[in-house]
Amino acid sequence: MTATAARQANSQHENGEGPRVVSSHEETRPARPVDVQSLLERGRTLCTPVLREAIGRLAPPMDRVSAYHFGWTDAEGRPTEGDGGKAVRPALALLSAQAAGVPAEVGIPGGVAVELVHNFSLLHDDLMDGDEQRRHRATVWTVFGPAQAILVGDAMFALANEVLLEAADRGGATGVDAGRAVQRLTLATRKLIDGQAQDLSFEHRDRVSVAECLEMEGNKTGALLAASASVGAVLAGIDDKAADALERYGYHLGLAFQAVDDLLGIWGATEVTGKPNFGDLRQRKKSLPVSAALAEGGPASVRLAELLADPEGRGHEDEEQLAVRAALIEEAGGRAWTADEARRQHLTALAALDEVSMPANVREQFASLAEFVVVRER
Repeated sequence: MTATAARQANSQHENGEGPRVVSSHEETRPARPVDVQSLLERGRTLCTPVLREAIGRLAPPMDRVSAYHFGWTDAEGRPTEGDGGKAVRPALALLSAQAAGVPAEVGIPGGVAVELVHNFSLLHDDLMDGDEQRRHRATVWTVFGPAQAILVGDAMFALANEVLLEAADRGGATGVDAGRAVQRLTLATRKLIDGQAQDLSFEHRDRVSVAECLEMEGNKTGALLAASASVGAVLAGIDDKAADALERYGYHLGLAFQAVDDLLGIWGATEVTGKPNFGDLRQRKKSLPVSAALAEGGPASVRLAELLADPEGRGHEDEEQLAVRAALIEEAGGRAWTADEARRQHLTALAALDEVSMPANVREQFASLAEFVVVRER
C-alpha cells in the first residue's frame, strides 16, 4: 500500500469505509494505554535478524567485533544475552512505515540502516571520548583496540546505505524511494558528524552558549532520530511534505532525548545507565545543564565557571570534586532548566505530528514513544 493509497483510505473512511485515519487538526485520545516496551521489542524482533545478516557480511574479525558491540557475544565470541540498547530508532522506522499506511515490515530496511549508523557513531564516539564502558560492558576500543573500533564503525556506515538500496532489489520499495531514503540518511549522518565535531571542540572552551549547545545536540542526536522517524514512510513512497513533518517530530524528539541524556550524564545512577558517575563532568562536556548553569550568572554560576576554567587537574578530578560541580550546576538552575527543555521539545515534537494524516493508533504510538523518551532513567 503506497502513500497515495493511504490517502485514498482516508477518503474512504469519510464515506464510512476503510481504516480510521487522523486528520491534521483532529485531537485523539488513546482508547487504551500503548505498551511502549512492546513497540521497542517489535523493532528488535523484526530488525535484528536483518541486522545480523548484514553484520555477517563483514570480513573477520569485524564481524566478531560487531557482534560483541551489539551484545550478541562476549569478547571470545560466545553467545550472550547482552543489552543491545533501547532500540528507539528501529521502533520509529517501523512506525513511520505505518504512518504511510503500509505494514511495519516495509520499514525494516530503514530500521536496520538507522541502527547501523547509530552504532557507527557510538563506536567512534567511545574512542574519541575515551569512554571505557557502554551498556554495562567494556567498550570495543578497550577490548579490541582503536583500529578495530574505527574500521568496524566505518563498515557499519557503508552497510547502512547498502541495506537501504537493497530494499529496491527485494521489492520493498521503488528504486526512487530507496534513493530518497539514502539521501535523507546520508544528510542526517553528515549532520551527526558535524555535531560530534562541535561537541569535541566545546571541550576545549571554558564557556558555550545554550544556543550553541542546542545546535550541536540537534546535529548529533536530532538529525538521526529525524531520519528514523521518516525513513520507513519514505521507503513506502510518502510525499516529501509529510516526510519533512515526520522528520521535525524526530528532530525535536532527539533534542528531548538528548536533554534527558545530559541529565543522566551527570546525575544518572551507574547501575542503571551503565556509565561512570559524573561521566560528562569528568570529560568537561558543555552539555545543556552546564551551559544553562553558566548562563545564569549568579554566585553558583560564577564559581562553576572558575572551576571549569581552572587547568589544574583537568580530567583527573576525584568524585568529591565532581560532586561539588554537580551541586553548583543544580544550584544555578541548570538541572531544572534542562528538565523543562526536555518537556518543551517533547511538546514541539508532538505538534509536528498534526501535519501528517495517519492511522489513529499509529499517532498514539508516536506520542507514547515521545513520552517514554522524556521519563526514562537510562
